[in-house]
Parts: sequence; structure tokens; C-alpha cells
Amino acid sequence: MVSIHLRPPEIEDRLMPGHWEGDLIIGANNRSAVGTLVERTTRLVILAKVDGTTATAAAVGFSDKLNEVPRSLRLSMTYDQGKEMVKHAEITQKTGTAIYFADPHSPWQRGSNENTNGLLRQYLPKGTDLSVYSQEELDAIADSLNTRPRKTLDWRTPLEVYAEVLKKTVAGPSTIQ
Repeated sequence: MVSIHLRPPEIEDRLMPGHWEGDLIIGANNRSAVGTLVERTTRLVILAKVDGTTATAAAVGFSDKLNEVPRSLRLSMTYDQGKEMVKHAEITQKTGTAIYFADPHSPWQRGSNENTNGLLRQYLPKGTDLSVYSQEELDAIADSLNTRPRKTLDWRTPLEVYAEVLKKTVAGPSTIQ
């Protein structure tokens, strides 16, 4: 595991897109889960259907969704030290995404993801069997969050900011202002 303290400093300032925070929301009786990814600069949310709560399920779910993102926008992911990430090297191998781990009991080190998980509970309440949600339904929930204006983005939506990033990525490397 690579500590968050070894993460390059440019990730912290949120100017360079492509750095994600990840987590699992666990369902009823700890038998189901949904993977959550939040891009630190744009606040774009991606939800991944995870079949169960095992490390293999998490690795497959996160890898599949990260590989839908352009390579230049999947540089790193910061995660907590949950046992479901024991196969983090497999995710890195499949996606090219470096993975950093927050300190134990330090949710503020992945604040965007923790905030997003709170918002997601409006759609996926605690105690819900999350296995009943299809990937299409999870995508619709993510779309709902991604089209919600955010004060931190000057009242733009994550989707608007992400679209700007995609345009700039095609035009060449730069930072968001």
C-alpha cells in the first residue's frame, strides 16, 4: 500500500484533473455494495455495480468503470484502508491508475468522496439491498448528482466542468481555472 503522504503534491490542490477518491457504500447485512468514485477537480461521480463485497468484486467494478474514463483522466485514486482493496495492484495493472491509501480513521483525507456518499444515501438509504440496482439505475443516480449545481464549482454542475476538462484534454494538457 502506498500512503497518501507519498501522493504527489499537485493532487492536493485540485488543479490537475484525473485524480479520484473511491469507496464502497455497503448495503443491508453487509452483503451488497456499490463502488463510488469522485473526481477531485470536477466532482464528477461514477457509480460501479459491485457483485458482493469481496476484494475481487471491488477490483472488477472499479477497473471496469475507470477504464471508461480517458487514460489522461485516470491518474490516481485515493482510498481508505478497507479490506476490499486488497487487490489494489490488480486495479492499477488493469487501469494504469496509481492508488494511494488514506490514514486509518481519517475520512477527511477523502472529503469529496465522503460528502458524495452522504448525498448518495438520499438515493440508496442505509439498510437497502444494493444488489437490486442495475448499472443503468446507478448511472441514472450518478447523472442526477452530476447535473446538480455545486457551490464549490461556482454553481456549475460536475458534468459541465468535466465536459470543459474533456475539451481541454483533447486540445492538450492544461489546468482548470
